Amino acid sequence: MSHHNDIRAEHSPAAIRARIQADTKHSYIKDFIYGAIDGAVTTFAIVAASAGAGLSSGIIIVLGLANLLADGFSMAASNYLGTKADQQLFEKTKAEEHREIETHPEGEIEEIRQIFAAQGFEGENLEHVVEVITGDRELWVKTMMREEHGLEEGGPEAMPAAKATFVAFLVVGAVPLMPYFIGAFVDVPMQFIVSCAMTAFAFLMVGWVKGQIVGVDKLRSALETLAIGGSAAAVAYIVGVLLQGMAG
Repeated sequence: MSHHNDIRAEHSPAAIRARIQADTKHSYIKDFIYGAIDGAVTTFAIVAASAGAGLSSGIIIVLGLANLLADGFSMAASNYLGTKADQQLFEKTKAEEHREIETHPEGEIEEIRQIFAAQGFEGENLEHVVEVITGDRELWVKTMMREEHGLEEGGPEAMPAAKATFVAFLVVGAVPLMPYFIGAFVDVPMQFIVSCAMTAFAFLMVGWVKGQIVGVDKLRSALETLAIGGSAAAVAYIVGVLLQGMAG
């Protein structure tokens, strides 16, 4: 009964008004998950290829660290530039819409009319909608951005997105290297097997969290992430074995 009361309270006029008027905060979970999965996959692929080629623990650590820093920074930089490009495209398109409304208002009014006619509005209702939207310049531009270009305000900021990717890449990407780091100080038997187990667990956890966040089956998401990461590692290990002679 309390659950129904909570739902009813969330849909009261005051609650709805508060949600609509609140500032939209973008979630950077996608960027974190992206960095985490790629960090674990690429670092473990290096570990697997190196182990397959029979390389020493020291070389594995050096290659793994180089991957963590270089590839992690590269991913963060790519995410930064891509997100910034999306922001620049949004601002460019918004400026173009303002300019078109200023220079060709009749054509832009007709676009609004046809957009809402396609959504089922007609007659006086259609004309009223057109009048209300075109009577407010900001609402007019916002509507054109959303309906004509599929662009919405409140997207991710470039720097936080890049940071989320980089941090996730470093943290989760370091997991496959942990047995080799620890092995530099104490004896760790079967380091590659331990790395496999730890990385598999990391894949499962990242997939589980992803499933929890996006609202899909958590076990299926975890197994899917494990399958993708394991496939990449298996390919890298096979390549390492085949090229073992060259490493000597």
